Amino acid sequence: MYPIIADLHTHTLCTTHAFHTIDVMSAAAAQLGYKALAVTDHAPAMPDAPHIWHFQNQNAVDRKMNGVTLLFGAEANVMDVFGGLDLPQNLLKHQDWVVASIHSPCMPGLLTEREATNLWLAVAENPYVDCIGHSEQQNYFYDYDLVTKAFARNHKVVELNGNSFHVRRDGIPNMRKLVRACYENGCYVSLDSDAHSTRQLRENMAPLRTLLEEVDYPADHVVNSSAETLVSILKLHRRASAEEIGGLLL
Repeated sequence: MYPIIADLHTHTLCTTHAFHTIDVMSAAAAQLGYKALAVTDHAPAMPDAPHIWHFQNQNAVDRKMNGVTLLFGAEANVMDVFGGLDLPQNLLKHQDWVVASIHSPCMPGLLTEREATNLWLAVAENPYVDCIGHSEQQNYFYDYDLVTKAFARNHKVVELNGNSFHVRRDGIPNMRKLVRACYENGCYVSLDSDAHSTRQLRENMAPLRTLLEEVDYPADHVVNSSAETLVSILKLHRRASAEEIGGLLL
């Protein structure tokens, strides 16, 4: 019921706790039948992230590799309870796809539900954030109903993260609650592997479709279920690359 034509959260060797190059990752995506792959290596505040120049130099790479259209972006780190990110707005503006996530090295300790709620409400207002990354984490629990209304209002894509089933297992019950809130409030969602290897690219998607099937999620609100929906989101987010990517995908 939920075909996948793109993976919108992946890492390459530029994130040094990942294991494969962009060439190898795109070849693996092609074997899976994907039309597109978003390369979203960690932004600079993570200890093993690439230098900020990486995110300024992505036009050095071919837009299409191994038959797969590449979206060049970043997994930006939320740095404070005011929704600040670790890449400047003028650089975020020129990415194809920006995932905003909380990582404990950049946001140490626990947040209260109120703090986490206010954080995501602030991120929802950032025009250069496309996707909300693995936000089901127990340490950063927030008001799903209130915030997903803000995500929907601002056309943010809420990620369901396959890697969470391995590294953030305490948040899986929260992911089900999050899916329900997204369904009730009309959010766009994406099914993402958060792959740090080709094996994870192949395997991490499997549990995610079940979450959508449990609530009969509308397929037209799963952004990576069709090239048409993905391109429409890029245009809705006013990404400068939307026409180029659309020309390759449609």
